[in-house]
Amino acid sequence: MIPVNEPLLDGNEKRYLSECIDSGWISSEGPFVREFEERFARTVGRRHAVAVANGSLALDAAVTALGLGPGDEVILPTFTIISCAAPIVRAGATPVVVDCDPATWNMDVEQVAARITPRTRAIMVVHIYGLPVDMAPIEELARRHGLKIIEDAAEVHGQTYRGRPCGSFGDISTFSFYPNKHVTTGEGGMLVTDSDALAEHCRKLRNLAFMPPRRFVHDELGWNMRMTNLQAALGVAQLERFDEFLRRKRAMGRRYDAALSGTHGLQLPLPRNDDAENIYWVYGVVLHDDIDFDAEEAMRRLGAMGVGCRPFFWPMHEQPVFRSRGLFANDSHPVAERIARRGFYVPSGLALTHDQIDTVAAALRDLVR
Repeated sequence: MIPVNEPLLDGNEKRYLSECIDSGWISSEGPFVREFEERFARTVGRRHAVAVANGSLALDAAVTALGLGPGDEVILPTFTIISCAAPIVRAGATPVVVDCDPATWNMDVEQVAARITPRTRAIMVVHIYGLPVDMAPIEELARRHGLKIIEDAAEVHGQTYRGRPCGSFGDISTFSFYPNKHVTTGEGGMLVTDSDALAEHCRKLRNLAFMPPRRFVHDELGWNMRMTNLQAALGVAQLERFDEFLRRKRAMGRRYDAALSGTHGLQLPLPRNDDAENIYWVYGVVLHDDIDFDAEEAMRRLGAMGVGCRPFFWPMHEQPVFRSRGLFANDSHPVAERIARRGFYVPSGLALTHDQIDTVAAALRDLVR
């Protein structure tokens, strides 16, 4: 079986982990945490970086730090992971979703303006699968209506929008370091911002909202979302090879593109658009409508051929947990509904070899032949 993801951990990871163990610094108090934060902030062009336990908690902290709550609406794409909508609902605010673009799979920015109401407080931008969201109109809408921007850049480490790093837009941005990301710490996340106040608030929230001078007296509820020194050590080692990883990912995407060029029945990722070259976080495909089976059946058949796959995200407006709360009752977003049922991604991890890519591409061609 060719796994859908296998990280590349053959740099200084073992050496730095051994340093943690030898020194005894394995908790969140260790020196690698600060080093990872400082290096990552420089990488994305931000003043502050706050390391946390995972990318989902980073979004919880972002929503809380911005003061979003009951009566507020936040616009976001319906085609995304539930980690984006869940913090909005947990805070008592209301998620308002828009459909996605059929070519890039990112949120359709032309639909955002129509969803703005007097209750709208923020737009959550989510860069999906490798190409950036068109940020210029989002920033213009935010300026015009006085809205906050939360930028989820979990899937686009190293990507840029018109030359500017993803993760450097809006009031606060978040990243994930899950093993399938370009930089991994096993589990882990990061908040980045240029605001001193937001950074200070996020640091407080990640540490149970302890506050001086009386540590165990609290004026708000936080989380234990601290990143450990062990995780940060992995992150520092990964960042040392960041440029290499980006080149490798793009080369993998180009090899898939070449091997699958002209294959009937498959929509391939866009190699580039007007704003950026694809970073190929994962290599996703969408079955054409004339293919007489769906993504679930395609993944079953590919699995039988020894190829690991994962489905595309399931739209937020179709999630039972939100429907049961009375959300999205009348929503219909046909693009997201279609690609959720006909889209999936194939092995895309950094450790994937050329031979494995060629094997996967051959299996895909056989699948739709």
